[in-house]
Amino acid sequence: MDLERAEMLLQPLHLQILRFAQSPVSATEIASRLRMPRQRVNYHVRRLADRGLLRKAGRQRKRNMVEQRYRATARSFLFVPDILGPLEPDWRRIEDTGSAGYLLALTAQVQSDVARAWKAAAEEGTRLSTLSVKSQFRFEKPGERAEFARALRQAVVDVIARHTSPQEVASGRPAQGPPYRLVLACYPYTPEDGPKAPEEA
Repeated sequence: MDLERAEMLLQPLHLQILRFAQSPVSATEIASRLRMPRQRVNYHVRRLADRGLLRKAGRQRKRNMVEQRYRATARSFLFVPDILGPLEPDWRRIEDTGSAGYLLALTAQVQSDVARAWKAAAEEGTRLSTLSVKSQFRFEKPGERAEFARALRQAVVDVIARHTSPQEVASGRPAQGPPYRLVLACYPYTPEDGPKAPEEA
């Protein structure tokens, strides 16, 4: 998503319009829900449609009028960090590899990498194959996290050595095959509903 579209998407009114447009809806219907003048809402609906955030979804007759209906072009939108240009987070500039900033910069690169590869695959008419693993767990004792990190690191190194080729050959030139990047992250998180106290036995 380019910077102009991102700026347009972040406007509160546009977010409300896109939320209502998850199913076909007219500017008149949106204006009624928002309790705003139809002309004002229609102006913003047309702007969103011109930028590819809304698409036409048929017409509907209402009394003596025929209304154009619109639908959001996606159920959700993602801001890829590379729209920030030189301000995009760069993990290479962060010395503390155990910091939250380093992890956020890595995940920013993952988003940008996958978005570019996804776009290239779509242009070529191919499917982008990826691998992702997600798990949730707890460490009950302080030393368990360190033991887990050592075991996981060694296991990943062993799997990479056993099943892949080096990124570069001895001359420094890229090796054969498409390049892949692996990023593993382990971090504490706060549940969306807030922390819950453990139940008593």
